[in-house]
Amino acid sequence: MSEPFADGSDGSDGLPCVLSEDVAAFMTDPALPPWAMGPVVAALVEIGETRGLVAGSTVAEDWPECRLLPLGEDGSLGIVEYVIAKDAVPPQVIVTRVLLY
Repeated sequence: MSEPFADGSDGSDGLPCVLSEDVAAFMTDPALPPWAMGPVVAALVEIGETRGLVAGSTVAEDWPECRLLPLGEDGSLGIVEYVIAKDAVPPQVIVTRVLLY
């Protein structure tokens, strides 16, 4: 198990998953393909429930709070980029980009 978060919790409570303005606009765009909504929402739920520590996500070498999560089998649908802001008040995960292939 990873180290406790700055708020003293063990991570079992999850974190709010906050969308950047760009991601919020992306998610409400009528041009968003219908097949994309389910996988993206499922990824957002998993990111929040795991406090950003999703199995299969990759960590940026120079910025370990920044992660990429593949969408679909082996990332075939795209990626979700997010930042774990565990030192923020309140701690949260900020989804900064969703890229569909």
